[in-house]
Parts: sequence; C-alpha cells; structure tokens
Amino acid sequence: MSNPDPSGVLLIRLAGPLQSWGDRSTFNRRETRPEPTKSGIVGLLAAAAGRPRHAPLDDLAGLCLGIRIDQPGSILRDYHTVSDYRGQPLLSAAVTAKGRQKPTSPAKHTHITQRFYLQDAVFLAAVQGPQGLIDTLEHAITHPAFPLALGRRSCAPTQPLTLGQRTGPLEDALRAEPWQAAPAVRKRWGRQHGDAAHIDLPATLDDPAGDEVRDDVPLSFAPHARTFTTRRIRHIYLHTPTGLTPDPARPHATGGHDPFALLGW
Repeated sequence: MSNPDPSGVLLIRLAGPLQSWGDRSTFNRRETRPEPTKSGIVGLLAAAAGRPRHAPLDDLAGLCLGIRIDQPGSILRDYHTVSDYRGQPLLSAAVTAKGRQKPTSPAKHTHITQRFYLQDAVFLAAVQGPQGLIDTLEHAITHPAFPLALGRRSCAPTQPLTLGQRTGPLEDALRAEPWQAAPAVRKRWGRQHGDAAHIDLPATLDDPAGDEVRDDVPLSFAPHARTFTTRRIRHIYLHTPTGLTPDPARPHATGGHDPFALLGW
C-alpha cells in the first residue's frame, strides 16, 4: 500500500498599498477585518489556479491556515456618492415583468456607499495541506491564471507574493520566518529596541479546539449561491526573528511583547 501524500506548508506574503478582507459586509457599507479571512485566501488561491466561480472548493477550504500580522496598517474609509449624470432618479433593486430595473420610489438622486480598507498592512499567511496540492498552488501563484487581489479586485499585491515552501508544522514555519514589515517600520522599531533579534508578533491559527469561531470558510463562490461555514481558531504570539543586528551598546534590549511596537509608537 502506498504512503499517503505528505503534508507541505506554503508561505504567502500579503502586502500592498490597500487590502480589504470583509466577512459580513453587505449593501452600502463594506468593512474589512484587521487580518485576512480564510475566504479571501481561498479566493486568491482559486484565482491563481484558474478555477471558475462554480468550481468545487473542498480541497482549498480544507487547507489549514495561519495568519501572522507583521504590520497591521491603518483603516482607510473610501466615501462615495453616486448620481445619474442626466439628473434622473437612480434605479432600485426591484425589476419589472420585463426584467428592467424600476426607478427608486420615492425618487432618490444620490446614493452613498462606504468602503473600508487596510492601508500599508503586511501579513504572512501559511497554508498547509497535501504536498501535491501545495506544489500545484505554489506554481499557480507564480503563474496565476487570473489577476490576484488582496480581498478586492482593486487591491493589487506587491512582490514577492510567495516565499516558497517550508517543512514541519505550520506554526513553526510562521515562527521561524523573518519579520516582513516594511524597512522603515523595522528600522524605527530597531532604534527603539536596540535592534533586538526577535519580536513577538500576533497570529491566528486554525485549531479545532480553538476558543473563537469564524464564519468565513467558503463552500461556494457561485454568484447566486455564495455559502460559508465556520471554523475554530486560536490566537497566539510568535517569537519571530527581526533580521536586525542587535546593538551591543544596549545589551538588555529585548523583543518582548509591546502592543504598540508595530505602529511605530
């Protein structure tokens, strides 16, 4: 009997001017979570692999996911007003018997929408699964079939997007990978902490025994049948190498937990 397909871990660096990872956004207000959702990561992988929206997602949704927050960024609100250039009332969601949209009643001439983004954020995502699937996904990310985005189509990622594969447990891979924050953030933090060799970074990991439930596991991306189920996660801090050379003039400087460190305060 042949051995089962061994497990592999793929590291994905999620960085760009804007990101948006919504999980409960509807209608005119589209919010973002402070870190990538599993549906967003599965969507990115499915796009890279060239899967249509109606394609099965069981193998991708079954991947174990870990997210490390290397640079949380800040919230940006994008405020929109929409009007008809001819001065006519906007159309409503209701349609006539012929399938044409009805005008709003009472007439509405201005439509307001608000969209929220994370700006200048950096995350390290790790996905773990069968080695054959991980090999396929690594190739797909470097040769994507469809354009890749960080939660929304307008949010293009910066390079490098994939950092390659690692061996061993997913948590160990996230802990060992050097800090991916922007050089200016790392330099500022280093001045304040004597260029300490390690920093404690927050992370969330898939865990069947985790104490928090997230409703962001996609079952289908079909436009008229988008469905999701839940997963359990746990929160930890990972003692991560900074890639900095410690300052001998400050031998007692450490990379201990500082809730404001990543903000540059």
